[in-house]
Amino acid sequence: MEHAPDWLVNSFIYLSAAVIAVPLSKALGLGAIIGYLAAGVAIGPWGLGLVTNVQDILHFAEFGVVLMLFLVGLELEPKRLWSMKRPIFGAGSTQVLGCAILLTALAIAFGVDWKTALVASLGLSLSSTAIALQVMAERNLLPTASGRAAFAILLFQDVAAIPILALLPLLGATIAEQSGGGTSGSHALEAARIIGVIAAIVLGGRLLLRPLFRWIARSRTPEIFTAASLLLVVGIAGLMQLVGLSMALGAFLAGVLLAESEYRRELETDIEPFKGLLLGLFFIAVGMSIDFGVLLASPLRVAAIVVGFLLSKALVIFLLAAQMELSFQDRPVFTLLLAQGGEFAFVVFQAAAGALVFSAETASLLMGAVAASMLVSPLLLVVIDKLLLPHYASRHTAVLEEIAEQQEAPVLIAGFGRYGQIVARVLLAEGVDCTVLDHDAEMVEAARNFGYRVFYGDASRLDLLRTAGAATARVLVLAVNEVEQSLRIVDLVRDHFPQLQIVARARDVTHWNQLRERQVMLVQREMFESSLRSARSVLELLGNSASEAENTANQFRTHNLELFEQLHPHFQDRAKLIAVVKQGREQLEAQMARERLERTRRASSAPDDEIAQKTTSAP
Repeated sequence: MEHAPDWLVNSFIYLSAAVIAVPLSKALGLGAIIGYLAAGVAIGPWGLGLVTNVQDILHFAEFGVVLMLFLVGLELEPKRLWSMKRPIFGAGSTQVLGCAILLTALAIAFGVDWKTALVASLGLSLSSTAIALQVMAERNLLPTASGRAAFAILLFQDVAAIPILALLPLLGATIAEQSGGGTSGSHALEAARIIGVIAAIVLGGRLLLRPLFRWIARSRTPEIFTAASLLLVVGIAGLMQLVGLSMALGAFLAGVLLAESEYRRELETDIEPFKGLLLGLFFIAVGMSIDFGVLLASPLRVAAIVVGFLLSKALVIFLLAAQMELSFQDRPVFTLLLAQGGEFAFVVFQAAAGALVFSAETASLLMGAVAASMLVSPLLLVVIDKLLLPHYASRHTAVLEEIAEQQEAPVLIAGFGRYGQIVARVLLAEGVDCTVLDHDAEMVEAARNFGYRVFYGDASRLDLLRTAGAATARVLVLAVNEVEQSLRIVDLVRDHFPQLQIVARARDVTHWNQLRERQVMLVQREMFESSLRSARSVLELLGNSASEAENTANQFRTHNLELFEQLHPHFQDRAKLIAVVKQGREQLEAQMARERLERTRRASSAPDDEIAQKTTSAP
């Protein structure tokens, strides 16, 4: 019986491990990265032993990181990247040098040789671009200040890896034995090659890539465009590797050059699936590459290295976050994402062992510590989310004084989020005085920065409602986000301020019914009107006239509001509720069908009427 080829067996193993481990990890609230790493450990040499050629897989899977950097580059136009030069070179250099200096000093203090201490510290100062960007993408942190700062530092680390690798032969024990150590002419030639490749990528991106993709797009063959997209990334990565530069840096540069092209979105769509698969394979390969033999042989040393460099880097990075004035809530995640070891440390330590800066055993020990940190960091992230961030946020939220001065405005607005802001702006534009209450300190400060007079306070407290002027106000606009808080405020107002008319925002159907149950008659569903306007726009784009689209939307509005009134007495009886909804939907569809038929009949009879009119008026 013929055996299946290795590539087929390995593909089956990788995909099976990912399909089992990742959903399980997500279900446990641990995130996808931990699932991939656990899958790698399970199928690797120290697990079930299903895969043994770990290093080959790791090198191939690194292409997922390359594709990720290319896609990140597509999101950054050159002007925007140039505007980031200060955080890239300022914060980036501070992080790398600060961590390297502190780690080197600690290592020397513990009796480590200065060369080993320096190279180990430089490698450990780098962070995992793959894990950091993946986590930031999952949490939508990249557009935030902390996300941009972290990305700038990661980008500098990719650049810094080049001089770190160039430094290794100068520190190695074999420099005098290898080709006389190289001449100044050879160094100049190497520098010229590097500059030439970067210049070729920049000029090619400016002058050749757009016409090339335009020509390929004319073929109207989607698979060829996909192939061209991959060819671009592979070719640039190969050029950068040829001159000893970071493949990921080259791919990022190509992405930036294409960020302003008309093919940007199509490139993203074509490459995204490959990036996701290869990035998952990279994390699996990292899990497989963890040498548990080294960890088991020197568990205390490995643990000391992991704890030592994580804490040292965390100290430097946390101080850097404070210096960059990042928000308190963002600092723990920002610190952890940059404190862990990075995939480029594997390259640095392998190259250092090859240059005899330190022994292969030391390289294995350091790589095991880096891999362990990459395995532990997502777990620490879960701990931060569950335990630290809620406590941290409550302790570092801006402290504002609650409303204390008696207010007398005729309108009281509870909640200054998206809904409350629009209501307040309309009233203020009409010269109507409003008292605005919100219990989110950051929202209050932000609103005050824009010139709005917003008071800090929880509108579900009777004393604050009195101070805000609820006893003399005419209208309360109930615009808070939380349903339970909204209902508590209604109950307070009904009990203590019966003269106050309430205009309320309903989050959903259940909330609408709960408000109506409390005799709040002026209730607006927050998405209802905007959804109707979108439906009108769609009908007009499909050929309906503006008046027909408006008439259809108005009929639906009337029918829906009447249906809600019919449903309200039965909103706690699910069976009756479903029956009334189905009946109402059938009635609406039948009514709309009759009107469409009537419009069609009138449109077809119009030419006959026009002919008859002309015949009658003829002499």
